[in-house]
Amino acid sequence: MNYIQILAGVAVACALWNVATSIRIYEDLRRRKMKVSFFWLRVMAPKYAYQYKKITEQESGNPGPFFYQWILSINLTLVFGVAAVILRLP
Repeated sequence: MNYIQILAGVAVACALWNVATSIRIYEDLRRRKMKVSFFWLRVMAPKYAYQYKKITEQESGNPGPFFYQWILSINLTLVFGVAAVILRLP
């Protein structure tokens, strides 16, 4: 197994982590009676994440744990994906 496959695999794992975290944020907002659409989740995920952050900061003074997981997973997906593409270049 080479480095490109490892980096690509990690990027895919981070992307799946981001999808799972987005769904958890969606469910949390839905339980709080916020108007959210599962159909538009991938498009509206940043808006929902920042709504979640704002609501949890108002309640406890700190952003909820899913917000940081969402930010970290999307950034790691980008970093590992770009690294795999750069290593693939001749």
